[in-house]
Amino acid sequence: MRRWARSIRLDVMDNPSPDAMRRAVAHLGPVLPLLSELGERFAAAGHELALVGGPVRDAFLGRTSPDLDFTTSARPEEIERILGPWADTTWDIGKEFGTIGAVKGDATVEVTTYRADAYDGVTRKPVVAFGDSLEDDLRRRDFTVNAMALRLPQLTFVDPYDGLDALVKRRLRTPASPEVSFGDDPLRMMRAARFAAQLGFDLAADVAEAMQEMAGTIAIVSAERVRDELSKTLLAPAPRRGLVMLVDSGVADHVLPELPALQLEIDEHHRHKDVYEHTLSVLDQAIGLEGPPAAPADAVPGPDLILRLAALLHDIGKPATRRFESGGGVSFHHHEVVGAKMTRARLRALRYDKETVKAVTRLVELHLRFHGYGDGAWTDSAVRRYVTDAGDLLPRLHLLTRADCTTRNQRKARRLAQTYDELESRIEELLAAEELAAVRPELNGNEIAEILGIPPGPVLGRAYKFLLAVRLDDGPIGPEAAAERLRAWWAEQPESQA
Repeated sequence: MRRWARSIRLDVMDNPSPDAMRRAVAHLGPVLPLLSELGERFAAAGHELALVGGPVRDAFLGRTSPDLDFTTSARPEEIERILGPWADTTWDIGKEFGTIGAVKGDATVEVTTYRADAYDGVTRKPVVAFGDSLEDDLRRRDFTVNAMALRLPQLTFVDPYDGLDALVKRRLRTPASPEVSFGDDPLRMMRAARFAAQLGFDLAADVAEAMQEMAGTIAIVSAERVRDELSKTLLAPAPRRGLVMLVDSGVADHVLPELPALQLEIDEHHRHKDVYEHTLSVLDQAIGLEGPPAAPADAVPGPDLILRLAALLHDIGKPATRRFESGGGVSFHHHEVVGAKMTRARLRALRYDKETVKAVTRLVELHLRFHGYGDGAWTDSAVRRYVTDAGDLLPRLHLLTRADCTTRNQRKARRLAQTYDELESRIEELLAAEELAAVRPELNGNEIAEILGIPPGPVLGRAYKFLLAVRLDDGPIGPEAAAERLRAWWAEQPESQA
């Protein structure tokens, strides 16, 4: 390892300390042989090669980057010729933009020709222009912390835009002016929020100002790309930082307008809490309740996108349902129903998959169910319906409900926690006694049809739902009693008289 450290040559005005460089190179230790081998292959072919972007940044942060990104003076066809004999597999799906991918053993690499991209200003699709120098390639990157490189195979550190200084200060700056950078690629504004959430970065003053001025240009970015950046922000260690950045800059007005809309004007008598701050607190608390990544499903291993989306969106129906009551209070009646509809619409607009949309929408719809039963004792029927309505979302609903308590009244908070503890105990008891996770009517469809003498169809479906309601309300009563209840119900139906 020391041999590699001694080979470093620094090309920056404000050199990092030798210790910092040694630690960074040591962190790259597992991939140093690969870096050397690739660098020598490209050099032998007469081309430059550099490790660039995230892997270099993460090495200084002591983090392991999941990707190895390289940039080179070679054109795509030449990259393929160099990588072909070396790699186990190569692919050229990004060849149009100068990128060739390869797999060698357990390592996956992407090598891209020096770029000098231009964008058409209408969509995010780049017009590819290949560049001739590493420094020009670094200038087109999003932020200076991602515009550092290691020339290979010598491991020469290149930092023409003071990315290391920005990294030390946890400050996001752009290599070019922020107006040019965001004008080339408006998605970089959302990427700034993601880096804030992932790495704890703040914005340089000129970057913050440019985001506010150019927030509306995010509209030209595809919904899928916006969705991906939002998800990465939510799955980061500190999503609140990124979300606040999106709201303060105005970018959220265009990609998630329901969030800034929660900044309801607080009346002078403080008759309701700040819904926006409450939402961010619920998100923080939900994250704190997640299980470790290797936890079983019923512990909701984190980071969990569905839970975090539900926490973020659970109260978005409040602005539309706020009413000032005659007695001086404020109500948000049925905000969970309105919020569920809004959640479905927003997640569909962001092109989330159907299962995610369905799950998050259902959690928003159910998040007040616990409070609907008040402080009184839960009947067995209420517990059964709570469990069956939540289905496999029950572990997440437990966490969302607990996270939704942000009151500063400690006595009230303890009472709510105790009540929910009692509910979870009741659920466990009934699950053990009645197998609620797979609750069904005590007569199946064929048996219902035979008893009533009816064919499959809508009427049979109604009969099935009736018996399911009986099962939920009364628990197991046995097939004979279920048949009696079914016949009594049938006698009251108009179809029985036909």
